[in-house]
Amino acid sequence: MRHAILSDVHGNLEALEAVLEDARQQGARRLLCLGDFVGYGPDPNACVETLRPQLSAALVGNHDLAALGRLDARRFNLFARAALEWTREQLSATVRAYLERLKPREEFEGVLLVHASPQDPVAEYILDWETADDNFRAAEFSLCLFGHTHVPVRFAHDGHRTYVFPLPVNTPVRLEAGFRHLVNVGSVGQPRDGDPRAAYVLWDSEEATVELRRVPYPVEAVQVKMQRKGLPRPLWERLAEGR
Repeated sequence: MRHAILSDVHGNLEALEAVLEDARQQGARRLLCLGDFVGYGPDPNACVETLRPQLSAALVGNHDLAALGRLDARRFNLFARAALEWTREQLSATVRAYLERLKPREEFEGVLLVHASPQDPVAEYILDWETADDNFRAAEFSLCLFGHTHVPVRFAHDGHRTYVFPLPVNTPVRLEAGFRHLVNVGSVGQPRDGDPRAAYVLWDSEEATVELRRVPYPVEAVQVKMQRKGLPRPLWERLAEGR
């Protein structure tokens, strides 16, 4: 069965809609979201309300927690903090109640889902093999899907060493038997790997494959919204550069 794994939507409705359409065309039967529904982008409520009825599993991210007032916004940079303060004022009661119920870590069909990392599901950034290696040794899992860094990548551990592999675009990659895997699914609404297209991963539980999907969306339309709503200029400028 094909599952569409989304993360870090960050209030970007245009990117989300493009990803959902691509997931439908690719035959995804289930949708999962690894957190950070909100923050940065101009449509926090619409993104949550669009996703909520379609999700088989959902996590809360650090930006979601900060928007709820459950994580100190001073932990974020100046621009992210300004967006979080704006977002906090926008959240509807229904959306706030939904986000309040979510956890940053969950088991789903034998797979570990976390927003950030197995050993720190809210805040840790897995950006290198050393941090990945620490996480392989800190928790028991065969496959862990995560987000948070906005950079898609795959780490594999053979019981002795940890390896780093890029995720080729729109090409299924088999998860080798005998290895454990950490797969970062990238970001729907705020890619930071130099590619401005929205990112998500298709996980085929029967074929044991993951596929990084990149989907174009109208970046300019989101930038105009962000400008009109007074969100910081660096946040909307970076969308066109995928950084």
